[in-house]
Amino acid sequence: QVKNATNQIVMNCADIDIITASYAPEGDEEVHATGFNYQNEDEKVTLSFPSILQKGTGTLKIDFVGELNDKMKGFYRSKYTTPTGDTRYAAVTQFEATDARRAFPCWDEPAIKATFDISLVVPKDRVALSNMNVVDRKPYPDDENLVEVKFARTPVMSTYLVAFVVGEYDFVEARSQDGVLVRVYTPVGKAEQGKFALEVAAKTLPFYKDYFNVPYPLPKIDLIAIADFAAGAMENWGLVTYRETALLIDPKNSCSSSRQWVALVVGHELAHQWFGNLVTMEWWTHLWLNEGFASWIEYLCVDHCFPEYDIWTQFVSADYTRAQELDALDNSHPIEVSVGHPSEVDEIFDAISYSKGASVIRMLHDYIGDEDFRKGMNLYLTKFQQKNAATEDLWDSLEKASGKPIAAVMNTWTKQMGFPLIYVEAEQQEDDRVLKLVQKKFCASGPYTGEDFPMWMVPISICTSDDPTCAKMQILMDKPELTVVLKDTKPEQWVKLNLGTVGFFRTQYSPPMLQALVPAIADLSLPPVDRLGLQNDLFSLVSAGTGPGGAACCCDLSCNLGILSTLLSHTDFHEEIQGFVRDVFSPIGERLGWDPKPGEGHLDALLRGLVLGKLGKAGHKATLEEARRRFKDHVEGKHILSADLRSPVAPVFALSQVYVTVLKHGDSSTLDTMLKLHKQADMQEEKNRIERVLGAISQPELIQKVLTFALSEEVRPQDTVSVIGGVAGGSKQGRKAAWKFVRDNWEELYNRYQGGFLISRLIKLTVDGFANDKMAAEVKAFFESHPAPSAER
Repeated sequence: QVKNATNQIVMNCADIDIITASYAPEGDEEVHATGFNYQNEDEKVTLSFPSILQKGTGTLKIDFVGELNDKMKGFYRSKYTTPTGDTRYAAVTQFEATDARRAFPCWDEPAIKATFDISLVVPKDRVALSNMNVVDRKPYPDDENLVEVKFARTPVMSTYLVAFVVGEYDFVEARSQDGVLVRVYTPVGKAEQGKFALEVAAKTLPFYKDYFNVPYPLPKIDLIAIADFAAGAMENWGLVTYRETALLIDPKNSCSSSRQWVALVVGHELAHQWFGNLVTMEWWTHLWLNEGFASWIEYLCVDHCFPEYDIWTQFVSADYTRAQELDALDNSHPIEVSVGHPSEVDEIFDAISYSKGASVIRMLHDYIGDEDFRKGMNLYLTKFQQKNAATEDLWDSLEKASGKPIAAVMNTWTKQMGFPLIYVEAEQQEDDRVLKLVQKKFCASGPYTGEDFPMWMVPISICTSDDPTCAKMQILMDKPELTVVLKDTKPEQWVKLNLGTVGFFRTQYSPPMLQALVPAIADLSLPPVDRLGLQNDLFSLVSAGTGPGGAACCCDLSCNLGILSTLLSHTDFHEEIQGFVRDVFSPIGERLGWDPKPGEGHLDALLRGLVLGKLGKAGHKATLEEARRRFKDHVEGKHILSADLRSPVAPVFALSQVYVTVLKHGDSSTLDTMLKLHKQADMQEEKNRIERVLGAISQPELIQKVLTFALSEEVRPQDTVSVIGGVAGGSKQGRKAAWKFVRDNWEELYNRYQGGFLISRLIKLTVDGFANDKMAAEVKAFFESHPAPSAER
């Protein structure tokens, strides 16, 4: 539609050559463009016409040529190996945030929505997929080896969600309760590995339909595993793309944490089909809401599908504590960052937008209550469907549904960085307990000393030993200091804040209050998620110099001991901390043993790998001997190791055991054996498992060999980062070697990832463990001369 008479049309376009362009006003002659002026810096093209285009509707036709690139963005090629060992390529797309313009000229902004009619001309033995269902497939007139595949018209949608894939795939399919056709596409010969994701997807669609009270708007949904893929997955409407490790599960060889990971990623991407695709953010400034919301509801969905996973406790150890760690740094940023140029978007795709976003939405959901929250969500999705919305629009709908001051509360969490430390002391007055609460900004570097006094509106729940699982009182702390009276609370009863570790704050109890909680921790009457929150708060307060488990508690404890162990590897206390780790974890290791017990739960399987890994790393003698014995049997094919014991750093749990243990204490033949296992591995999950642990090897010349391997053809481009990261995290020598390797190969690495979020992951993994000023200065100097904008922080 021409809104104002003009002789120019400006649109987004990158790495594309336009051959001809013409505009035909409705019912009139077509006018051919006479000039194409490319603004490469801005990724735009201006089409100039010889006469004025008058107001009104018409058709713009463009004939163009683009390239199938190797950048893992836009329309790109992905390399795979056939079952017979041939190398072939699939053509796939990844458009978010601003790469649809690499596939076709368009107005590439989330708020400029349109319908799309897509046809693909492809070799007739290839699978061709797009957002919608196929409506026609006919031979292509000019070449008998090609077919033209035509897809149904899409609903009104944003360009970044358009997708097409051409390649060789097998699939498994099912229909969800409400009749939607669900397919999972896998590499040829691996259809079996799509069944788990299919089961999750078929359960998830009806769950969201019911939760939002809005039906899934398309006739089908495809989930497809892509060999070369930069992100974890992408929520293209009706055609969701995944890394192989985020979708494929081998019933025999995948570990429990991989199943859990797949379930979460499927839950995340399917939530976007409503929240993000049906209603889309107005501009990239509101990206945090899109991602934070999906990162929260994926857990709600997995909890519905797999109650035995105890997934919310793991949310606290995986997302909540991670977000608090980052957000306590002086160089954190608010959840909501205003985006000028879309190239800044890569920098916002970080743990603050995902994990802190998810944590504050979890807190909001708890503050509103599930019923009103669902009402508000339905109001929002129906009011804005097929349109765009800003963060404020969601607050507005939730406020209408709940009658609570949502916008005022949430602005304190999204528009300023950081979070509060709530200091609490108590005094008994006859039968009542009087609590005095004070809030201050929490900082990892020590007590906050800023000029301003940031303040949050904090929903706080309070429970007592009467019922540790139920809030005795809920308050909204909307000022710096607050006094609260808990009626009928006897002197012998303990009091705890932040039931379920839902509020995004840390709590510092007065010594007597903390002392009173000790017995509840010892006899486990305090639920795991609350023990985990206490442990994490205390560790952080100690680290900041301001303070005195089920599987997830252990995981958090293990991570914290790991941090101490890394920092102390530069000192004389390294052996003492290793001894302490052995003392903490050996009784648990003895209880769990090496082999799964009949009828044991998902969480014991996760815990076994974690605990044995810790013991191996800390040099626990019995664990080392058993690990070596089992590894030898595994290599010789006598007895295959359970996947839960092979796993190094699964996305959700830091499991690092047999492989790490034998490598850490191994030599060049151990490394060769591992590289041979890598070459033979058929599953990407197993290849990744091996790639992530190679860095545990300790001899300098073998460390170099692993680093060279990271950039070789053997490793997929998106996985190079985990190999180098594994070396950096494996040992003190490894840390120095990895940092040197990144510096020496900076050009190749930077060009390969083109400043995307993989570069910021690489930098974080390589420089994270340094703990002295000399290294800090060296890192700073390097990045002053080699800028990496997406990794600024």
